[in-house]
Amino acid sequence: MRIQFHGAAGGVTGCCHLLSTDRARVLLDFGLHQGGPHDDELNRRLPAFDAPRLDAVVLSHAHIDHCGRLPLLPGLQCRAPIWCTPATRELCGIQLPDSANQQAHDREHTAGGRTTGQRTADERRPPPPPLYDQDDVARVLEQFSPLPYHRTQEIAEGVRLTFHDAGHILGSCIVALDVEERGRRARLVFTGDVGNWPVPLLRDPEFLDSADVLLLESTYGDRNHRTREATLEELTGVLDAARRRAGKVLMPSFAVGRTQELIYHFGALSRANHLGLPVFVDSPMAVSVTELYRRHVELLDDEAHALLQRGDRPLDFPGLHLTRTTEESMALNTRPGAAVIIASSGMCTGGRIVHHLRHHAGDPDTQIVIVGYQAERTPGRALVDGARSIVVLGHPVRVAASVHTLGGLSAHADQQRLMTWAGKFRAARPRTFLVHGEDGARKALAARLRGELGLDVTLPVVGDAAEF
Repeated sequence: MRIQFHGAAGGVTGCCHLLSTDRARVLLDFGLHQGGPHDDELNRRLPAFDAPRLDAVVLSHAHIDHCGRLPLLPGLQCRAPIWCTPATRELCGIQLPDSANQQAHDREHTAGGRTTGQRTADERRPPPPPLYDQDDVARVLEQFSPLPYHRTQEIAEGVRLTFHDAGHILGSCIVALDVEERGRRARLVFTGDVGNWPVPLLRDPEFLDSADVLLLESTYGDRNHRTREATLEELTGVLDAARRRAGKVLMPSFAVGRTQELIYHFGALSRANHLGLPVFVDSPMAVSVTELYRRHVELLDDEAHALLQRGDRPLDFPGLHLTRTTEESMALNTRPGAAVIIASSGMCTGGRIVHHLRHHAGDPDTQIVIVGYQAERTPGRALVDGARSIVVLGHPVRVAASVHTLGGLSAHADQQRLMTWAGKFRAARPRTFLVHGEDGARKALAARLRGELGLDVTLPVVGDAAEF
């Protein structure tokens, strides 16, 4: 058995790993690189695997850094089934068309900028085409093969797959692959992203205790989140200040998962009469995803079901406004009075949030609330690090707004929760590879895994391989 690391090894985006045996080749995730200055180049530089020979693709969840390059597979003559949970298939039906639209939009914006004014020869060169279009998305969605949690399925010769709930976003899963080769058996567990717990809406991640090889995410391997109580207390303080100042609260948020959790918390404040200002979800994709969460009540946790039984709606409340059109979004920038605006993208690299930042970041009455992970070299990371100027739509924008980081709302397990989750493997002592984390986070987590659990831990980089 051989594992090759093609992405999210020393970073947090572009997740992609390949499992090979003498009889089978299984790809684990195929995500977009995001947030860095060379991401387009990285996304176009395809991993060194033979796509037509893939027997199966396994998708842990529908975040774009895990699924975003799947539409390239049909063009690479890969016809392998893409195994995922049913909810992940539905989310990809929202995420991937949106990704194709965003790429087309970005190319048009870049082309327009390169052909105006005094430009160098390089700047006048047409920008590269989008990675894929809607036809590519339609083709790859036909390859999806939904598999419910806990149902075991043979997906390649000698390879059996079982999904377990990861508690990260709707439909997210921890992947267990039972591999048989030459009369020997081994189990590989790939976490995808382990969810934070306890959180509202979704069930807690499931614990496993048996593995020979463990691919463990390490996004927050070097820190612990604030308590949820302290986080919500800070959020309440932000809302109080917004009402006093009649200012905007800008919340860059991932459309899948984080936005729905925010809606839940604002609904709880509304039911307790502690909200007192309108909340706008300004993202067509987030609106569609929210509607999907509302439909999949079977995947919600006991707390959400208790609300439903009382006649309340966990993802709705008076004062919640879901905006879809560009005109509705633009109107928010001239709307008087206090308001919360939740918009993507979560790292401020594009989407509608950048327009709201351009209009309001220079206003000292504005508050910017960061609610998710911010990768290095992104505008969101610059805000977290205290930058007083960021680049928005190609232009510098002065930041006079106050910036708050609500770490307790993360959808990723923190260091202590990762240790708790991995601690179940103490007896099995799998060979462990830390992926989906920047080097500082990986090193910190590796030290604890080795010292406290006695695990053999490796920090692979892109291009590395390991044989068993």
